Amino acid sequence: MPVTEKKPHGLARGAANYGDPEFALYLRRSFASSMGYSRAMMEKPVVGIADTASDYNNCHRTVPELVEAVKRGVLAAGGLPLAFPTVSLCEPSLTPTSMHYRNLMALDTEAMLSAQPMDAAVLVGGCDKTVPAQLMAAASADVPSVMLVTGPMLAQRFEGERLSACTDCRRYWARYRAGDVSEQRIGEIEGKLATTAGTCGVMGTASTMACLAATLGFMPLMAASAPAVHADRLRMAEEAGTLAVRLITHPVKPSEIITEASVENALRVLLSLGGSTNALIHLTAIAGRAGVKIDLKRLDALSEETPVLVDLKPTGEGYMEDFHAAGGLVALLRELRDLLHLEAKDLYGRTLGEQLDAAPPFVDRTYIRARATPVSPVGGLVSLFGSLAPDGAILKRSAATESLFETEARCVVFDGLADLANRIDDDALDVTKDDILILKNAGPLTPAGMPEAGYLPIPKKLARAGVKDMVRMSDCRMSGTAFGTIVLHISPEAAAGGPLALVESGDRVRLSVKERRLDLLVEESELARRRAAWRKPAAPKRGWDKLMHEQVLQAPEGVDMAFLRPEGV
Repeated sequence: MPVTEKKPHGLARGAANYGDPEFALYLRRSFASSMGYSRAMMEKPVVGIADTASDYNNCHRTVPELVEAVKRGVLAAGGLPLAFPTVSLCEPSLTPTSMHYRNLMALDTEAMLSAQPMDAAVLVGGCDKTVPAQLMAAASADVPSVMLVTGPMLAQRFEGERLSACTDCRRYWARYRAGDVSEQRIGEIEGKLATTAGTCGVMGTASTMACLAATLGFMPLMAASAPAVHADRLRMAEEAGTLAVRLITHPVKPSEIITEASVENALRVLLSLGGSTNALIHLTAIAGRAGVKIDLKRLDALSEETPVLVDLKPTGEGYMEDFHAAGGLVALLRELRDLLHLEAKDLYGRTLGEQLDAAPPFVDRTYIRARATPVSPVGGLVSLFGSLAPDGAILKRSAATESLFETEARCVVFDGLADLANRIDDDALDVTKDDILILKNAGPLTPAGMPEAGYLPIPKKLARAGVKDMVRMSDCRMSGTAFGTIVLHISPEAAAGGPLALVESGDRVRLSVKERRLDLLVEESELARRRAAWRKPAAPKRGWDKLMHEQVLQAPEGVDMAFLRPEGV
């Protein structure tokens, strides 16, 4: 019988070629010896651990101890754990926005997964752009990878109420702008909003992405919601290390679990969570790396069939610790069972149906509703199309004011973030509560980098008069922790020459959630005049900004970079 040549593993994988492959491995082992590894350890299969600890990233405060727990699991299972640093993203710490650097982190992580010797990987992330960046990288490198999230923070009890970042941040700040919370009080609240390690304690982008990563199959279902400071989080980290070693002998690659079926399951979960609008962009980018396309019209069809069942902030009352204690993702998926593709598999090779059959049956209906008594009978997101958004836009109806769903009104337009900051609180601003606020030139092609500025503040003079919500529209994003009647991701964006670029204050715009329409009510002859006068904004001159500007795609394609996607996608 012919002898099958064994593929190199561990430190022997992907050795540099100096014209003498054996010397390359000899050199690698020699330098590894200087780190104190024995020859026996160097012969073991290698699990790489993407370490995203950073003094700038509060969400990742527990990463060092998680990495140590992963190492325990790897060593106990017979592997050699090797941690390596990558870009770490924290929304409050980055200018112009962490979204501008998500693709940089994905590129960095993909390069390190591909270039360094490892048989499998554990990706340690948490803050909302890190998880999609890591999964995008894993999909492109196609290295068997386990996702390990840092987990959500706990809510803080303070003077009769519970607080947690960042929905409560926004709620209190809106009250401060309206004048019914004092400067002293807002200062007191500032120190009570985030008091433990972990990601935002509500169903914002970080928690939504954790749930979607688990639904896709990259980690156990309950690992999506365990609090950051809970001992279970360390046990899950240990299990992640053990699972990564298992993937070396029983490989399951990202390309095998990111499928049309698993992506549609993830969309169902996104809708049922009342989850973050950002998660749609991220899931589109992850799926795109595996050659799976997300159609906004299909999303809309799913939304009409998929109820919101999770009663958490920003669309409800609970926090992530309540969701976890109520049965977590397992309980939610069991409620959605007949809507899911139960044949989709996880990293253990188990089908989703098998996972649900084996899970405990407990559920707390306070936070995870039955299908017969949903938070909303339809999904949290809707897609909009029309003359203002030919390629689509998104509205989070589960966090919006229903009385504003059918609105035709005059618009007040802000041409970029500087214009917004300069005029929004000017008492001379010509605006009423019935107007539509529009922000343009804040999309992915702009220096603003598609920030979470879609949550335009209510003008102070209206806030002081008691206005809590009004229709707002933009080509940028909003935080998953935000709320309001807000149209996002208008595509093509203004900087790409989309119709949004032509909107002027005083124009009339029509929003119809019922008809899924977003239309600019201006005569075509006038639009043609404006189009002829429009000029493309200046492009950045160097560095990452220049590369992003040249390669970034629009929101319906996940704001990924064209050269990082597979051919034909």
